[in-house]
Amino acid sequence: MTPATDAAAAGHQLPQSIDILKIMQSIPHRYPFLLIDKMVEIHAGQSAIGIKNVTVNEPFFQGHFPSHPVMPGVLIVEAMAQTAATLVVMTLGEAFEGKLVYFMTIENAKFRRPVGPGDQLRIHVDKERSRANVWKFKGVARVDGVAVAEATFSAMIMG
Repeated sequence: MTPATDAAAAGHQLPQSIDILKIMQSIPHRYPFLLIDKMVEIHAGQSAIGIKNVTVNEPFFQGHFPSHPVMPGVLIVEAMAQTAATLVVMTLGEAFEGKLVYFMTIENAKFRRPVGPGDQLRIHVDKERSRANVWKFKGVARVDGVAVAEATFSAMIMG
């Protein structure tokens, strides 16, 4: 962690879970592009798990694919990024709520099996490093404990 992140993480305890309202307070994403419903097992400046309940009503299923609905892999990676962004904002505090976070890199993305209606994604994100306003994470999305997607990504929070 950077000294600023150390201070932010040490300065306040984060709740063990947060609901959709706190997620919406933390990041600017909204329907239909808000892709996490809840966060659990939150460790300030380090890791968290985002929950995405995948339903047949998701707008992307209309075209991907109507007769065999599959959640697009890029949206799973986006859900990883939203989980990480919420963790970063919660770690840094109120001054960063609603700030934009931009992808800088996506590396080693792997998609292991399709995700569809009825699945619950548990999106594990772990910080690899942070420098100033750039954070790098490793993300793994699981359904029923089985990895369905993974990626390493970095993003910049715009202050």
